[in-house]
Amino acid sequence: MQAYQGSDQGWWLGSDALSRVVADLIRTEARRLRPGAAVPPSGPWAPGTRLDEAGLGFDSLERLHLAAALSELLNIREGGPGDELLARPVFGEWCAIAAERLGRFSATLSFRSSGTLGAPKSCPHALSELEREIDALLEILSGGHTRVLAAVPSHHIYGLLFTVLLPQRLGGVPVVDIRAHSPGALPGLARRGDLVAGYPEFWAAALRAAPWPWPAGVIGVTSTAPCPEETADGLMAGKLSRLLQIHGSSETAGIGWRDDPRGPYSLLPYWDRGTDDRLIRAPLPGTGAAPIAVMAPDKLEWLDQRRYHIGARHDGAVQVGGMNVSTSKVRNVLQEHPDVAAVAVRLMIPSEGRRLKAFIVPKTAGGDIEALRKGLDAWSATRLSVPEQPRAYTIGTVLPTDPMGKMADWTIISDPL
Repeated sequence: MQAYQGSDQGWWLGSDALSRVVADLIRTEARRLRPGAAVPPSGPWAPGTRLDEAGLGFDSLERLHLAAALSELLNIREGGPGDELLARPVFGEWCAIAAERLGRFSATLSFRSSGTLGAPKSCPHALSELEREIDALLEILSGGHTRVLAAVPSHHIYGLLFTVLLPQRLGGVPVVDIRAHSPGALPGLARRGDLVAGYPEFWAAALRAAPWPWPAGVIGVTSTAPCPEETADGLMAGKLSRLLQIHGSSETAGIGWRDDPRGPYSLLPYWDRGTDDRLIRAPLPGTGAAPIAVMAPDKLEWLDQRRYHIGARHDGAVQVGGMNVSTSKVRNVLQEHPDVAAVAVRLMIPSEGRRLKAFIVPKTAGGDIEALRKGLDAWSATRLSVPEQPRAYTIGTVLPTDPMGKMADWTIISDPL
């Protein structure tokens, strides 16, 4: 594997990009290693921050997991950093080791899928392909951005594109992490020329907390799912200059874009329509490679050869807090609770909230309903990520069905028995 030569300077040099990526990766892996427990604070972390029991508290097995995750993301396994990372459990030293390896092995990055239908999988992407996407999106955005306000983690593919590669392409513009700020503070933090990278739930929270006007010249970007029309309409009414919606996935990277919340998506210039829901990605110029056929993450409703609307996801996932969540996985976890006989899991309707809800049939009728709800909360907290955990449990004697016997929706009520 050779170092990628597409940039004058590697993305991991000359800024805090690498430290942000490493810190975000560690925080995300901490949630997986310790479901329901507190995670390390968001950055920036001091270089001397210890990752072991003397600092952030990761034991030797957890550090082994973190080292493997970092090696996978950056594809620096050929450099063999694992032992060195374990021997030097200091954040700044991990970043230095990663930078040294990236100087020799930097052509590919691998992102973890959400794992909605099982274990997450590794999705490798050539750095040259990711930079081609950013170049295409910069043409659509018309450039000129002076800062990036980041509401997304930088180690996910969408976050790395907009909070690492895009700022580099713009000459190293500052990146401001806004995840620790209240949504109501965002219009006051933004200024002319800013690009704000978020996701639908983030934009909905910002609109609800701060409907007053944004400064002129602020552009928003959103991904992970189509942004609801009412959210986009409200942001435009609040004078956000533009809201660019990106369609893609960890497996495909970016596929298409739109800035009209009711309009179709347009394919990025190097994608073409294939058969069914397959897409054809053109090779990079001068590589001599063959085009690649890729399955879109969603069912696509084509208007013509380059414009489409998004249908249902192929994997049946739903969106919660910007994350893809499998209701089947959540149902299976709840079904394993010793007091549960049957389970149904759905996304709340908009008037109920934006999280999952569960209908539970207990094994024993007439039991303590409140105790069961608390027990299910505790059960979920140790087995599911935060977006996967239902926020409302309805207890009943039979699962709700429609006249045809198919599973039906239900209204959240406190005590149906």
